[in-house]
Amino acid sequence: MFSPDDELFMRRALSLAVKGRGRTSPNPLVGAVVVRDGCIISEGYHARAGGPHAEVVALEGAAGAVHGADLYVTLEPCCHHGRTPPCTARIIQAGIRRVVIPTFDPNPLVSGRGVQTLRAAGILVESGLLSEEAANLNETFTKFMTYRTPFVILKAAVSLDGKIATRTGDARWISGEQSREYVHGMRDQVDAVIVGMGTVRRDNPRLTTRLSEGGHDPIRVIVDGLGLLPLDAQVFQTGVDSQTWVAVAADTTPERIDTLERRGLAVLEAGGSNGRVCLEHLLKRLGEREVTSVMIEGGEGIFTSAIEEGIVDKFLLFVAPLLVGGKTAPSLFGGAGVEEIGQALRLSRLRIGQLGEDLLIEGYRSMHEGTC
Repeated sequence: MFSPDDELFMRRALSLAVKGRGRTSPNPLVGAVVVRDGCIISEGYHARAGGPHAEVVALEGAAGAVHGADLYVTLEPCCHHGRTPPCTARIIQAGIRRVVIPTFDPNPLVSGRGVQTLRAAGILVESGLLSEEAANLNETFTKFMTYRTPFVILKAAVSLDGKIATRTGDARWISGEQSREYVHGMRDQVDAVIVGMGTVRRDNPRLTTRLSEGGHDPIRVIVDGLGLLPLDAQVFQTGVDSQTWVAVAADTTPERIDTLERRGLAVLEAGGSNGRVCLEHLLKRLGEREVTSVMIEGGEGIFTSAIEEGIVDKFLLFVAPLLVGGKTAPSLFGGAGVEEIGQALRLSRLRIGQLGEDLLIEGYRSMHEGTC
């Protein structure tokens, strides 16, 4: 059905789409390539939310010489008015002969309708080319469109014996410099990072993106069931560009919420009780604010709650060549644990790489209902 040239042009479109990573939320990553007589005559990608879509950038770059050309685009073109006009109208107007896509748009306002609109205008539309690669590229967007909750990454640096800190709480640094640089790159790509109150009290992190080439700071979400965070923590200091939100349980006192809000902090009531936030409920609150991706960064309490509530989509585990020991030293997954090995959480779609002396283990878990 598809030729080697088709695959070549689609791979180019996918490589363009990646350039928008971390800048397009809540929109997807999309790249587009215009081809005539086997040669690329123009290309483009969606660079930021509210900006022109990839198809429009590519078509405009061809300076009108697109009539009868083929368009390779990494997601079904939109057919509705959102922040920008529908791309299908622009494609039809340009006189494109053939459109090749990997997957349909999971947005219910678009899914299948974009293709129908193009076909009704006499344009040949073919789908399914490199669909797995395209789906992986937009796993965050698909999760958000399907469930209206963010895609959740759990990031942890662990020793060979599974410890995330010593028995005294010292965790600097388990992972090496290359791993820490990788994490800053991930912060540049996600909408928000989440940590527990214990991490703020113990490590007093900034949770900002510190890359040599710059980058955007994610929203910092502090899970603090009772709203008892120290207000002199670095995440609350002025002069830092990123926003800080505090997630509290339903039984947090109005007085404490008022204190946080008077500091200019956004307070998210995230269900739960007895000072414990329901993370599943928190994800719904974040989804309402169009937060499409989050990275949970620590510590043991929030890691354990996230795993037990079944909210994690993807794990990034940086395994350092260290043995820490200590029965009371915090580990990645605490709590009561499972009774039988058959009940253990098993990761799938594993990828294992190396960053300096550390191993990076990337894996996914299947979706299931939460516990709150």
